[in-house]
Amino acid sequence: MFWVISMISSGFLEFNGAVQVYNHACDSNPHNVSLISLPVIRKGFDSDVRLFRRGICSMRNFRLSDVCATPQVSIMNHITPVSDWNSDDSMRPSIETALILIRHGESMWNEKNLFTGSVDVPLTRRGVEEAIEAGKRISNLPIDYVYTSALIRSQMTAVLALIQHRCKKVPIIIHNCNEQAEAWSQIYSDEARKQSFPVIRAWQLNERMYGELQGLNKQEIAKRYGEEQVHEWRRSYEIPPPEGESLQMCSQRAVGYFKEHIEPHLQSGKHVMVAAHANTLRSIIMYLEKLTSRQVIGLEVSTGVPLLYIYKEGTFMKRGSPVGSSEAGVYALTRNLALYRQKLDEMSC
Repeated sequence: MFWVISMISSGFLEFNGAVQVYNHACDSNPHNVSLISLPVIRKGFDSDVRLFRRGICSMRNFRLSDVCATPQVSIMNHITPVSDWNSDDSMRPSIETALILIRHGESMWNEKNLFTGSVDVPLTRRGVEEAIEAGKRISNLPIDYVYTSALIRSQMTAVLALIQHRCKKVPIIIHNCNEQAEAWSQIYSDEARKQSFPVIRAWQLNERMYGELQGLNKQEIAKRYGEEQVHEWRRSYEIPPPEGESLQMCSQRAVGYFKEHIEPHLQSGKHVMVAAHANTLRSIIMYLEKLTSRQVIGLEVSTGVPLLYIYKEGTFMKRGSPVGSSEAGVYALTRNLALYRQKLDEMSC
């Protein structure tokens, strides 16, 4: 067996708290870890650990690692022998990245109860507030790339959310529709580029096209065609509204784009936020959670509420959706996300 010592603190030199000692049995289960917590009292530049009496462990066999933990959330989720950390890549933690999904805030046609679909309608005042609140809820999460649809309501939501982020990066809309637009929007400062969120627009992430229903009142259409027929148009998987798209058709373009353009970023270690629409997000969630066409019928995606997934080893794990402005105890931060939040805390000091 071996021991790993970790300082649960935001800064070693200013720490008054506890040392946690992990006793890892060298067996087939890498998570078979026992824990001892002992007090540490800071004395100038030294810490009185009071651990090494009676030959419990020797300092030469261990390495101190500063890790960050939020209250009541454990983030030490990968313990390996110190001697193996640099010698065997297979023993290192695999890539773990965050995927944030946000449906746009309330639009002006949501407010009027009209079928919106591919019509380009902006947010209401309430929609703006929802987007800002969504930004506060994800302000401690890492983001490298941002994807939106080509519709203004998703772009407004993305930008309003991003300007709440604690890293203070600037959201920049990428114009790559033609060579001239791409050339004219070049950034020639490496520093400015590093301090920006690239926001990439894609029509494939647009809301599904509702055909002849677009612009019509949902309640009036229900009276004309019946509640059951309208529900079938809105929630069935294979049946499209008149001259419109079914969820299956919408899924083919949205999930196809996700696999080709977004998932490779996650696989390479980058964190991604997607601001889109109810049906494109339902399609993507169906893919992430491996839902059936019957299960996706009942899936609801609320406006302005962020959903967090962790991508690791080819699998997407849902980590929850916050009900308030604080993510503690709701998002269940992983070790990497907790370390990122620690870095933001240190930058803001």
